[in-house]
Amino acid sequence: LPWTHGQESETERDAWQQPDRVMDALGIGAGTQVADVGCGRGYFVVRLARRVGSSGRVYGVDIDADTLRKVRRRVRDEGFSNVEIIEGRTDDTRLPAGALDAVLIVNAYHEMEKSDAMLASIRQALKPGGLLGIIDTPGPAGESPEAHRRSHTIPESVVQDDATRNGFRFLRREPGFERPENYRREWFFLIFQKTAD
Repeated sequence: LPWTHGQESETERDAWQQPDRVMDALGIGAGTQVADVGCGRGYFVVRLARRVGSSGRVYGVDIDADTLRKVRRRVRDEGFSNVEIIEGRTDDTRLPAGALDAVLIVNAYHEMEKSDAMLASIRQALKPGGLLGIIDTPGPAGESPEAHRRSHTIPESVVQDDATRNGFRFLRREPGFERPENYRREWFFLIFQKTAD
């Protein structure tokens, strides 16, 4: 992830990322089927895997084969048998259809050049009523997608418009994530629900 300090420990990241609160907000518990799209080095993958337990399933999706090799090794070394790592494409998560209770995108949405295709792919992977959580850093409205990718930001309004256009209903903006203590950037946490077909 471009904004994670290389020397920062995951324990330090826990303090501002609030992974337990993120998982609680999406109703993730034992038996949940969930995906982390744009999973990077697997920070959320392992936390999700612990939370959902042996009766749940976690899919870690990224487009970087090198990163995914490291995540696969980590998952294996930590002994998780409930995780599947998927090399997605820029326009397709390659997630199984109708399988998921929730999908999480953490600081990766602004990188997605084909966001409509990705949202359509996520929607088809969710069960009826499934939830989509998008966490990202707010940016100024009116800039081009290329500018947002360069600055690693995206306006909340763009995320909401994109999701609504692709078959999601905006549920809420999760409070308490605006500017975490000991962290240099702001971020938002938006939760959407798959609409009925």
